[in-house]
Amino acid sequence: MSTPTKRADSYYVVSNPQPESEDDLIVLFTGSSQTKPGHKPGPKVVDYYLLHHIQSGCGTFTCQGTTYKLGPGDSFLIEPGKLINYQSDEQDPWFYRWIAFEGDRAARLLNQIGLSSQQPIVRTGRKRTIPVLYHHVQTIFQTRPLQASLKANGYLHLLLAEYAEALKPQHADAPHPAGSGEHIVQQALHYLTTQYAEPITIELMAEALGYNRAYLSTLFKKHTGLTPVTFLLRLRIDKARLLLRERTELTVEQIASSVGFQDPLYFSKQFKRLYGMSPTDYRSAMKRL
Repeated sequence: MSTPTKRADSYYVVSNPQPESEDDLIVLFTGSSQTKPGHKPGPKVVDYYLLHHIQSGCGTFTCQGTTYKLGPGDSFLIEPGKLINYQSDEQDPWFYRWIAFEGDRAARLLNQIGLSSQQPIVRTGRKRTIPVLYHHVQTIFQTRPLQASLKANGYLHLLLAEYAEALKPQHADAPHPAGSGEHIVQQALHYLTTQYAEPITIELMAEALGYNRAYLSTLFKKHTGLTPVTFLLRLRIDKARLLLRERTELTVEQIASSVGFQDPLYFSKQFKRLYGMSPTDYRSAMKRL
């Protein structure tokens, strides 16, 4: 296991005390440094993802042939295998923090938020949340709790969420590839298929997704041929049919509750309306097959 190292009160790094090599996302180490004037790592490559956040000072970062001037509140990403170079200013050198991570999920997360060697810079201004998240990871690795790796992953996710929020205005006007109407319906379908067992209503869904109820219902029916209410009802009944066949230890009342019906009599009535028999008769028929 690595131990924290300190050099001339200007460089500090601490490694993950519990790295899990089989994880698809793992924080490797984190640190901070008050760099010397003109401090210049590289040109070099690394074999992990490395995020830096600048708290004070200024300097430059060069990646893919482009040089960026960076100062307080700016962050930059170094991708594995990419040739990079960065340098602190001679008069006002950087104080920055960094976090290194790897894993199959790292590339997907960065791609989702729009960070890459083509867009390696995030500007968050003086938002205090960013350096605090870096500091939390450092503290975790210093104190070495039992769930250090899991906690560090949590803070990394929060950090990437902050970066996603900062980058969002750059992509806010980009049209959804599937078209805005279909995208909205996909949002509604995801909402209904994941929360069908909860006491949801179409009003709650419209509010949660940020759309007018009438507009959402009209759009939903145009794309699916069903109103959201009808879709939700059929979804719940179909889930109930599956439970009636496969979970024979559950009562009809328990199944009704499991798929979002608070009234078992209403559930039985709707089930019979759609399938021509009661839930009990349906279960008996399935047993005879």
